[in-house]
Amino acid sequence: MGRAFVGFGPVITAMATPFKADSSVDYEAITALANHLKSTGSTAIVSTGTTGEAGTLTDPERVEVWRKTIEATDLPVIVGSGSNDTAHSAELTGLAKDLGAKGVLAVVPYYSRPSQDGIFGHFAKMAEQTDLPIVIYDIPIRTGRKLEHKTLLRLVEEYPHICALKDASGEVANAAQLIADAPEDFSVYSGDDSLTLPFMSVGAVGVVGVATHWAGELFSAMVEAFQKGDIKLASEINRILGPSYRFESQADAPNPIPTKAMIEALGLSTRNCRLPISNPSDELVSQAEALLVDLDSRSKKLGILFNKGVGRTWPQK
Repeated sequence: MGRAFVGFGPVITAMATPFKADSSVDYEAITALANHLKSTGSTAIVSTGTTGEAGTLTDPERVEVWRKTIEATDLPVIVGSGSNDTAHSAELTGLAKDLGAKGVLAVVPYYSRPSQDGIFGHFAKMAEQTDLPIVIYDIPIRTGRKLEHKTLLRLVEEYPHICALKDASGEVANAAQLIADAPEDFSVYSGDDSLTLPFMSVGAVGVVGVATHWAGELFSAMVEAFQKGDIKLASEINRILGPSYRFESQADAPNPIPTKAMIEALGLSTRNCRLPISNPSDELVSQAEALLVDLDSRSKKLGILFNKGVGRTWPQK
């Protein structure tokens, strides 16, 4: 169904970067987390994206996180090499292939609020540094700029290895139009977990998710049901995922804070984040534990094996 779909599959997890209590990167926990994601339905991993707190990692840390993730799993690893600095983004992109990355995630440059020509030039410089598949990441709420279709289509035409879009704009109708206008081998992924099913209904191939850290089997089952034409089952699974959609980003605890709470609840690492991202509260960890119990119960009723990966220290009833 497209270049990215062939290599990356339909359930990509934007993996959190685990930290120790002193805010240093917990490289050992990366292995546990990557193994957990593989065993619970992820088909690929994004390393150092938004959920990976890339903005607070030094370049040596970012590259070492890539290396440890790639070494930890045989899943395809897509590395987040973008920033709002074009030269910096291009330099990091050039390092990805030799480390064994299978793709690059390139976010629309944030803070600077560039023109569409500036956005095009930014991605062009990154694309010229690698022949790896590139997934463009459009998330206007964080970047302050929307990637226009004509800009993306121009990029895809001039740089064929730009093969997919992680669309976190929340605009399903616009995604439908893009899928209609883009080359047949260009793939669109939902960048919002809660819109995975609506996006797939207009031709998206899957999700680059956050709740897939703890509900990967459910996302896999939902995608499979949809692809088989069992819309009733897909819709039922989507309803079960509703509390996860609400949990994963809250007013007082935006992403990735709830994910870090969940990682601790699963016994995979500590809850620690790196400022300016604050650490989860005890209450949030309790919410995570309760959510796991609820998902386990609801999954069993559908015959879906839930959270069979490593960790699993959370209370079960």
